[in-house]
Amino acid sequence: MTRKRLLDLALLLPLVPLFAAVTGLLALAVLLADGRPVFFHQPRVGQDQRPFTVWKLRTMTCEPDPQQRRPTRLGAWLRQRGLDELPQLWNVLRGDMSLVGPRPLTPADAARLCAAHPPFAARFAVAPGLTGLAQVCLAQGPALTGELDAAYVRTRSAALDLKLLLRTAWMNLVGKRRGALSLTRDLVT
Repeated sequence: MTRKRLLDLALLLPLVPLFAAVTGLLALAVLLADGRPVFFHQPRVGQDQRPFTVWKLRTMTCEPDPQQRRPTRLGAWLRQRGLDELPQLWNVLRGDMSLVGPRPLTPADAARLCAAHPPFAARFAVAPGLTGLAQVCLAQGPALTGELDAAYVRTRSAALDLKLLLRTAWMNLVGKRRGALSLTRDLVT
């Protein structure tokens, strides 16, 4: 077992009861506000491009045509705070994901983005994460996201992971826009 995996488990296991209770309450809120299904799942690719299924609370409407789907009112609030991602802690417990790393991509996005932006390929050297450098900087666009993910892979450390986890917790409390890190700050060296 790697040090990173041990850190993930050491941070996550004591908080499992809290996260399970919060996820249960949020799932009940989704059920009452938006009906079924409560959860959304989708295939993603992880470390060494191994496939796995990622889980989230459902935040979108359920029209048959994916182009017609929009965030629900509750879903928009959950997304703004990143709370729709809480079920992915199950993926961390299973070892499919880590707490920190590049966000997992769908198989189609992984193939397309790696072909168009070679830095994206670096992300598959590590487990995907619940949060990452690109997320706390609110990176927009595949080029910047790929660069930040590659920078994370090059400079990853327990200290950087803890810094990113603390910033993510802050963003969850105050909202993503208010809590994001500026790209002008010296994040990784």
